[in-house]
Amino acid sequence: MKKTRPADIYLRFLNLAEALRGLPALPALDPLEERILSLIAQANQKMDRLSVRDMMANDQLGSPATIHGRLKSMRSKGWIMLVDTEDARRKQIELTTEALAHFDRLSKCMLKATKG
Repeated sequence: MKKTRPADIYLRFLNLAEALRGLPALPALDPLEERILSLIAQANQKMDRLSVRDMMANDQLGSPATIHGRLKSMRSKGWIMLVDTEDARRKQIELTTEALAHFDRLSKCMLKATKG
């Protein structure tokens, strides 16, 4: 019997996750949008509030104009939604139901990859 290395599990996960890209769920994201989506998901997981202004202040993602353009694109693709806060000038970034379902599918891929 062949011994499974941890790298094999990760590579199986990548293959399964790649197969999700072909499913007609939501339009594809570019690499920067995927990074932004991960940051939004992590903030939501920690129950942290994340506003458009907060995201645009993250200089590791590029210029504020670039970030704003990506957020607009992600919103039109159905990955995120902007929710009003107590300050009408600030918008909270949240994942859509479809984006949460995407993370559910990725989680199933992880579990399947570990089972071999």
